[in-house]
Amino acid sequence: MSHIIIQNHKISFDQIKLGQWPDLTEYYHQSLVFCSEWLNGKENFELQTSGSTGKPKKVMVSRRQMEASANATGHFFNITNDQYLLCCLNTTMIAGKMMLVRAMQWNCNLNLTEPSGSPLKDFLEHPPFGFVAMVPSQVENSLRDSKTTQRLLDINYLIIGGAPISAGLIDKLSRLKINAYQTYGMTETVSHIALAPIVQDTKLIYNTLPGVKIDQDQEGRLIIAAPMALKELHTNDLVEILNEQQFIWKGRADFTINSGGVKLQPEEIEKKLSSIMSKILPNSRYFIAGTPHSKWGEQVVLLIESEKPSSDLILELSKKVKDTVGRFENPKKIHFVDNFIETTSGKINRIQSLELVLKNQQLL
Repeated sequence: MSHIIIQNHKISFDQIKLGQWPDLTEYYHQSLVFCSEWLNGKENFELQTSGSTGKPKKVMVSRRQMEASANATGHFFNITNDQYLLCCLNTTMIAGKMMLVRAMQWNCNLNLTEPSGSPLKDFLEHPPFGFVAMVPSQVENSLRDSKTTQRLLDINYLIIGGAPISAGLIDKLSRLKINAYQTYGMTETVSHIALAPIVQDTKLIYNTLPGVKIDQDQEGRLIIAAPMALKELHTNDLVEILNEQQFIWKGRADFTINSGGVKLQPEEIEKKLSSIMSKILPNSRYFIAGTPHSKWGEQVVLLIESEKPSSDLILELSKKVKDTVGRFENPKKIHFVDNFIETTSGKINRIQSLELVLKNQQLL
């Protein structure tokens, strides 16, 4: 019989179905309430989108959609029920909830732990995990310690989502030969619908899950038809479709910068800057955006979450950026921001963070 393991508590699915578990923190209690509802056959669940590209909103997701998602991932990786899973994500969001659903659908034992920067440090003596989902920052932190790095190496399948993986992290994972995949998905598709293996010196190529069909509109935006989606979804993601099951993600259409008639994709510029930023400001988040310009319509700017560094470091950064990116991609301004505004799932809210910078400029 499979269990959910919380610290020193081992709670069977039968106990969870009956609502029998010890007093625990709110995170664990709410997670087990969801599992109890699932095991008792609840058909519909209300979820909240992350708000990374607009205002967060509530969406209703059916049991059938979540079952389809879990089954497709299980078939993709050929998961067997003798494996240990780890859930170290926020279970109020779709990524964390789907880890709970996968454990129940696959009849696997699940270690459940509250989200933290380096979740593997509490499982150094645990048997290897068969399947784990993390956000990029958790993986980055785990790679800073030899013991947790070994734990990453021991994972059969590691999926990484919530935000695009930096070029630096891709390089580290591929060199260590950690079996990791970048996910593509959203709340409306009930977690991921495609996975890209992280392999050294190759672009991320997304492979769709079983049953997922892809197409694109005239602007190059991805269209998804999938059993885990209620209807055909027209996304704002620009892609290059390679064949019926594979595509390359290029970026968000709503983030595209039009500078003097030249269309630029911030995510592609950010990839080019990854190695520079990891050396000069290694612990700082950043993103590229477009701000209004009287002559060009929009101009490229670089926003960095950091205290303003010395003039010498800013000059060094500006020079290296200019030498790395194309003429039209070179940021005309670099803005330093103490703290980016985040979505409810911890992603950078690009729109609100940029608005804050523009507002502060007007106040100066």
